[in-house]
Amino acid sequence: MNIILTGYRCTGKTSTGRQLSVRLGRPLFDTDELILHRTGRTVEQIVAAGGWPAFRDAERAVIRNLSLLDGGIIATGGGALLDPRNVGYLRENGFFIWLVADAATIAGRLEKDQTGGNKRPSLSGKPVVEEVREILAQREPIYRGIADLTIDTASRNVEAVATAICLRLPVQAARADEIARRKEG
Repeated sequence: MNIILTGYRCTGKTSTGRQLSVRLGRPLFDTDELILHRTGRTVEQIVAAGGWPAFRDAERAVIRNLSLLDGGIIATGGGALLDPRNVGYLRENGFFIWLVADAATIAGRLEKDQTGGNKRPSLSGKPVVEEVREILAQREPIYRGIADLTIDTASRNVEAVATAICLRLPVQAARADEIARRKEG
């Protein structure tokens, strides 16, 4: 079964994925990095050239391929699970961990990324804090409905987030296995 890390931008999906990869000895697949490798363009470049729909098409193709793997850690883009097809692909063989943080924490991390040269294209064209609050309100019900496990990253460093996941993963994985057995029987 794959471990799927999901959540809004700057909640720690990639960083946590790296930690989990080392701790669990599983390969990490970051969808944004795979899109860059596949297309030769960054998220910002794809969005600038073809808009968000072009990026979502590239993302869907990458996720479809990743869903065929077993035993990996998949760090999704923040909007990847807005597409029910992506959820369906990943649900077949995936355990979803929703990484959460409050809007102020996310906005602070986004602004830090922007000044550090890791520019992320705006989702709405609004100021950062306003955009984060608005998009979070839209996406939280989707993330919540998909999550098998929820971890708050606002007051934890990456190591603490990975530890929290590892401590809860065996219990949650056992539940997921039981659910799968019931579906088969």
